[in-house]
Amino acid sequence: MKTIQKKWINLSILYAILGLASGVFYREFTKWNGFTGISSLRVMHVHYIVLGALMFLLLITLEQSFGFSSQKRSGLVLALYQIGLNWTELLFLVRGICTVKAMNLSSAANAAISGIAGIGHILLAIGLVWLLFLIKKSIAKA
Repeated sequence: MKTIQKKWINLSILYAILGLASGVFYREFTKWNGFTGISSLRVMHVHYIVLGALMFLLLITLEQSFGFSSQKRSGLVLALYQIGLNWTELLFLVRGICTVKAMNLSSAANAAISGIAGIGHILLAIGLVWLLFLIKKSIAKA
């Protein structure tokens, strides 16, 4: 197994654990606080499992077929993707805790949380699209 594939399987395992842990946190935190509504905590589980664990499993398969990780900036692209993913997850957590705890946020604080979360989504989107272009380029070369 290549070093990059070992790294990606370890990341996949890490994101699976984070996904499962965030699901448990959502269930227990809302139950403990008697919250029955909808919060952003409920989407953390799926985001980490799909965009983290499954994505890196898929990348291992694509790497075996097309070897895209040898391209320039592939490390930067994956770092940007992971920063965007974790940044977004962190803001899901902040927003979710504020919702469950029924915190009365000012409009400025509410907008700040949304804006900061938006930055995470933008980084994630740029990383994903850039990654897809790298994969496309490696498929064309194969």
